Amino acid sequence: MAAEIVNPRSESKTGDTEHEGSAEPLDSFDPAFALHRGGKMAVQATVPVRDKDDLSLAYTPGVAKVCSAIAEQPELVHDYTWKSSVVAVVTDGTAVLGLGDIGPEASLPVMEGKAILFKQFGGVDAVPIALACTDVDEIVETVVRLAPSFGGVNLEDISAPRCFEVERKLQERLDIPVFHDDQHGTAVVTLAALRNAARLSGRALGELRAVISGAGAAGVAIAKMLVEAGIGDVAVADRKGVVSADRDDLTPVKRELAGFTNKAGITGSLEAALEGADVFIGVSGGTVAESAVATMAKGAFVFAMANPNPEVHPEVAHKYAAVVATGRSDFPNQINNVLAFPGIFAGALQVRASRITEGMKLAAAEALAAVVGDDLAADYVIPSPFDERVAPAVTAAVAAAARAEGVARR
Repeated sequence: MAAEIVNPRSESKTGDTEHEGSAEPLDSFDPAFALHRGGKMAVQATVPVRDKDDLSLAYTPGVAKVCSAIAEQPELVHDYTWKSSVVAVVTDGTAVLGLGDIGPEASLPVMEGKAILFKQFGGVDAVPIALACTDVDEIVETVVRLAPSFGGVNLEDISAPRCFEVERKLQERLDIPVFHDDQHGTAVVTLAALRNAARLSGRALGELRAVISGAGAAGVAIAKMLVEAGIGDVAVADRKGVVSADRDDLTPVKRELAGFTNKAGITGSLEAALEGADVFIGVSGGTVAESAVATMAKGAFVFAMANPNPEVHPEVAHKYAAVVATGRSDFPNQINNVLAFPGIFAGALQVRASRITEGMKLAAAEALAAVVGDDLAADYVIPSPFDERVAPAVTAAVAAAARAEGVARR
């Protein structure tokens, strides 16, 4: 069903971008342009301003009382402003979807989309912020200076390995949740799907050996979460093969990765690592040969999540795997971050958490997996983003975990 365009721009064609050699605006060729005209979101007041009495309460002089109270008791900002219910969606435009480094302006349609997903699926307001800088310290300083206006920061589409440092430095300097969705959102949903795949096959996570293709933001975060959750073993492969301690070309992030993965000491190619493996997780955008998939263990799971072209096409994967998942919405078992980030932030904001912990992320994964319940099947190991049970379940689990871990402030 097409979205209703509720805030259409003026009928004027001034400034329209046109196809080369055509007098027709882009809207005439593609419905995506028609939907995006004027942007996908707007600011809406939550109180009326109908007359001078409303005006005097919403603005001066009434607003001065609230400002003075907050100045005396800074914690009141959470009660008398939008701070505790709004997230900044921050990018530098260097790793946007599968488009790469396209810059801050071109990233805005994606950031707007992320913001409306926050609202649609988690009831959380979000503001897209595209930064015209790519230096780690400049990004950090900018976000720190913006932070008083927000209850949380969602980092989005910042390229690796800078994204790791940006997140770490912001977490050190801010007392609000900072969450890089490309890393942790992907990891939470992957773990939830893997828990259910293992349950379907009658196995525990500790019995599984996984291989991850891709040592970027998502691959590293998935590996960390799987280890935290008790996976039997996991090896991660980059373009040069399995990340292992004997390699002398590793970045600091990959050296750390080598320290807690690959207990089996596998070396060489991704294909070599797949032999006998129980799980394949693809977050690389590469292609895995069918012959390599065929060497995996009987009853294996293939999560090929690259978009739009999975590392292993589902038709191929189904020849050898008991459970197949992708990142696409036109196949069963879509690993979609929207299953995680709205509820995670809603739960963190609900209790005014100072940060998002590993325990909160694990709780989100468990809650998400539990939504499937007794309907578990090979083509249903993860719920749909449109399942109305998802966000409330994740929100409640994250809020409870925040309280249990001592990071909740109410």
